[in-house]
Amino acid sequence: MSKNSPDHAHEPPEDAEYPATLRITSKPFAEHKERTLDRAERWEDGESVPHVVNFQDASRLQRIFTPRRLELVRSLMDEPAESMRALADRLDRDVRQVHDDLQLLNEYRIVHFHEEGGAKQPHVPYESVEIEVELTKSVGDAAESSTSA
Repeated sequence: MSKNSPDHAHEPPEDAEYPATLRITSKPFAEHKERTLDRAERWEDGESVPHVVNFQDASRLQRIFTPRRLELVRSLMDEPAESMRALADRLDRDVRQVHDDLQLLNEYRIVHFHEEGGAKQPHVPYESVEIEVELTKSVGDAAESSTSA
């Protein structure tokens, strides 16, 4: 596994319950950690909370969520696929490229698979996927703007 890939020890069981919302964010580590702890407390209190995938680097998020991959996610949200090949046919794309996109999105727990009859059936178990990107001034830019006044 590459050092930029998330480290997921296992896939949830097929009958796992997923939250209705997947939130994909681009937040600094400290802020993401604080929000994660808050969500964990709310979840322990019985509140429904979204699943969150965070990218500390907005440019990495942009590289992962290309227009073709977003189209793939949207298609799977509308209807799971019987196989990777069936999804490639549905999208009129090369099966190898779809396979690679699915594997990448699975690493980030966005696309999930059911295995049935030897076929991996890709699906997105969320009712909605929200992508939130926060852009802030870098520390150097803030210092320059305060001294140039």
